[in-house]
Amino acid sequence: MLQKFYPEMIVDRVQDIDLEVLRNRNIKGLILDIDNTLVPNHVKDADENAVKWIERVKSSGFKTCIVSNASRKRVVRFNERLKIFALHRASKPGTAAFKKALRLMELKENETAVIGDQIFTDIYGGNKLGAFTILVKPIDSKTEFIFVRLKRIFEKVVLKSYYKNIKRTNLK
Repeated sequence: MLQKFYPEMIVDRVQDIDLEVLRNRNIKGLILDIDNTLVPNHVKDADENAVKWIERVKSSGFKTCIVSNASRKRVVRFNERLKIFALHRASKPGTAAFKKALRLMELKENETAVIGDQIFTDIYGGNKLGAFTILVKPIDSKTEFIFVRLKRIFEKVVLKSYYKNIKRTNLK
């Protein structure tokens, strides 16, 4: 039952994603979360790490689109330096914004990776879409809203099950 929440890959930070591995899986586009994925929570502007990583992703031939549950004002400001497709008030884990991102990038579900720090929004939504999903560890969970902190408790249950199943699969 918990498998619908399992990511296909887990990394410490977006910079640790091996773009060649994605290319070998025929991934051509990345759907990205902002808060605690690209920058710490509540950082208003894309920092140098985010800018450089997005430049590397784009120069490697990948299309990119931000899909965030944040407000229009927040997403537009954050995207000023990145200048990539960006969608706000996405209502993740619903798939409507993810599908709009696919249309903007002119890609199919199986050509896209969804990258984010939250299992119940980014990963679950990406899995419902049929995309490749990548969970990144939150950059700064200390500044998260109480609702997100509560969800993190349940995420630990999912991750424990995930690692248990991975271990069992590797034993076969």
